[in-house]
Amino acid sequence: MSFGASDMAMSNPYGAQRPSFHLGKHETARDEPLTDLQYGYLLNQDMNFATTPVTNRRFRARVFKIVSDHLLLLGKNAEVSTSTETGSRADPIIPPLTPEETGLFPSPAVNTYTAYISPWIDLCSTNPLIASISRQVLNLEVNYANFCGVRSIVIAGPSRDDSRDGGNQALAQYSRAVQEALTIGSTLTFLIHMPMYREPVAGQAIETLSSLEPRREGAATANASKEVDLFAAWQSWHHVRSTCNYDLRLHVALQIPRVMPEKDLQNRWFAEPMHYLTVEPDVFQKNKGGYPSLSKHHQEMIFSYMRLKAVPWILLCDVGPDASNFQNDDMSVLSAVNRPPVTEDDFPSLSDAHSPAATSHPGPSFRAGADAHVAYLQWLENQQRPFTALESPTLTSFQDWLQSPLQPLSDNLESATYEVFEGDPVKYDQYEAALIEALSEWKELDLPTSKDGAVVIAVAGSGRGPLVTRALKAAEYTNVNVEVWAVEKNPNAYVYLLRQNQTLWGGKVNVVKTDMRAWKGPVVSHSSDTGPVHGKVDMLISELLGSFGDNELSPECLDGIQHVLAKPHGISIPHSYTAHMSPISTPKLYADILARSATEATAFSTPWVVRLYALDFVCQKVPGHARFQQAWEFSHPIPESTLQNVEARRSGGIMGGGGGSMAGAAGANDHNSRYCHVTFVCRAPGVTHGLAGYFESTLYESRLERSKGQKVEISTHPERIDQKSKDMISWFPIFFPLEKPISFPADTELEVSMWRQTDDTKVWYEWQVEAWTWVGQTSRIKVGSSGLCTSRKVACLM
Repeated sequence: MSFGASDMAMSNPYGAQRPSFHLGKHETARDEPLTDLQYGYLLNQDMNFATTPVTNRRFRARVFKIVSDHLLLLGKNAEVSTSTETGSRADPIIPPLTPEETGLFPSPAVNTYTAYISPWIDLCSTNPLIASISRQVLNLEVNYANFCGVRSIVIAGPSRDDSRDGGNQALAQYSRAVQEALTIGSTLTFLIHMPMYREPVAGQAIETLSSLEPRREGAATANASKEVDLFAAWQSWHHVRSTCNYDLRLHVALQIPRVMPEKDLQNRWFAEPMHYLTVEPDVFQKNKGGYPSLSKHHQEMIFSYMRLKAVPWILLCDVGPDASNFQNDDMSVLSAVNRPPVTEDDFPSLSDAHSPAATSHPGPSFRAGADAHVAYLQWLENQQRPFTALESPTLTSFQDWLQSPLQPLSDNLESATYEVFEGDPVKYDQYEAALIEALSEWKELDLPTSKDGAVVIAVAGSGRGPLVTRALKAAEYTNVNVEVWAVEKNPNAYVYLLRQNQTLWGGKVNVVKTDMRAWKGPVVSHSSDTGPVHGKVDMLISELLGSFGDNELSPECLDGIQHVLAKPHGISIPHSYTAHMSPISTPKLYADILARSATEATAFSTPWVVRLYALDFVCQKVPGHARFQQAWEFSHPIPESTLQNVEARRSGGIMGGGGGSMAGAAGANDHNSRYCHVTFVCRAPGVTHGLAGYFESTLYESRLERSKGQKVEISTHPERIDQKSKDMISWFPIFFPLEKPISFPADTELEVSMWRQTDDTKVWYEWQVEAWTWVGQTSRIKVGSSGLCTSRKVACLM
């Protein structure tokens, strides 16, 4: 897939564009919604939104009293109340809300609110009474917020992660409660407030709040002494969203930690459906001037997350402008104030702030009364690198957007589709470079040509003619005489090619309307007895490559036209191409495909073309096992003996049945079937939703002895695209989905088997992923398998 140059241009008369920060405010202790004046105060402080509680302290007191009265009635004391006995008993029922127990009511502005579920409930409690009361409170508040017209609601994440201290039971209860709440709040977007990882002191800031089940004495110390499991919080989130079946209304509010973790964990959260980044007071550090700053690692993480298509909002928790004490007569703060621009000098980096030159720094120059944290974030917003051409609104809109692969042989493409293909100058620059090299070396080696005095070039599958134009330019640049033939099966594109020949190419091109596989070659003469006499071509040029290299039947098409290529010096551009793949975690795409599968039976059997962006490559590069591994290779022209074998099979001279041929097929296309088995190593626990596919192609490889091995190449390989074809956007990756994601523990090997299958009428893929983990030095066990996936029902027709 590619895009027009006009789409890539950033029309911005106001200077460089950058991602915008959308700032919000959350106060943990607040139990009443903001008044209109308080909300206006925050807006005047450059905040964009604020959270609101659903219920207040009166409701909390009533719930606590119900629990206390119930325990007294049962003759229980406080210690017994934390037991895990599950005997039959009638838990109390929370009565409906009263007007005194909530400040949230339907209003014109209520759909701008982000509600926050009462933080004093404990959905993870192993005490059935506490768990029941907490679930009731959750459902009551969700139901009421849904009624009022609130659009989104935040739920504090699970308080336990692993199997210790009843963690598995806690997660099961929590996940089931969220799943039930999704059903009740049918119009709400849900955000689970999760830490990026459990820092040793995380959670202590909210100890001042009452809780249905207070933390046992010494628990915080015990937790702090445990070794930090960086991926435990992510695994808890994965448990919740898996239980909720990847509901599209379920998102993450991710808490930024004080100390940034390793990149692998940051990348893992980058792939998740993130809606908020939350920042607490201890994340900020003070520079020499006493103003808030974020470390370089924090800044880099925020900058990368802001590149997502769905830009996360930043939620300041218990930090930033405080509207709590704002009184009705404080109208002065709502008046317009002239604001001097915030500059880099106002917020030096932490290292710059400690330099001798910074000792006399006067501090930031923002208006009196403005919040320093908001001013710092506004300054940080302007420190982001501007959008590049590859981050234009058009390209950004294609992030993680599923597209069905093209059927170039069975379908005739529209002009708009061709126009999109032609919009990538990098691809055509590389093709022109390959043509220049090929023509220059043909001239230097003084190779014989198929026509006296001219190198015969055929552009197979010409479309609207961009490669024809580049071939003429290369011939002019190298001062080589050429005869160009444009072969195209699309009758509509054929008309356009004829017009191009009249208006652009000056009649220099021979335009032929036919399927390239049926073309007999250039007409060199006519005979009244035998009809036209066909010759050969010296260079065969095509742009039939797909996202996986061969998925748009480039091998089959080029095999079918190879008979017109002169021997032994004939050149095919491209010369060869390889397919590469890597297992990935992409929950957003999986959720999208899962939703489609309700109405599309082939959703999980389709290899989707998609601009993968919010993803995590779950494996690591280790000796002997790369992160991206080659599946197979095709090269052109194929050996003459292979072509003879193909013709023999088609004529019935050889019985089919080998390679990839299916029952009843002659096996004429067996030489284009492929199989691979590769192993990827995953050091961290994770989940894979499918395989990302890429390709590399050698357009031309030098024939000269002095430049042996020099190549003109294009690539979508993430680790090599900048080296071979930087900024090329003609092809998006391909995604082979798994119907059931595979979750795996740390130190797992993912073994991938893939087949390219054919029955002489169509081509399809089959793939399988198995997860193995070592349980000893010489033994391992299978912990997951995708089963055999196949795209036969959506095969590419030959």
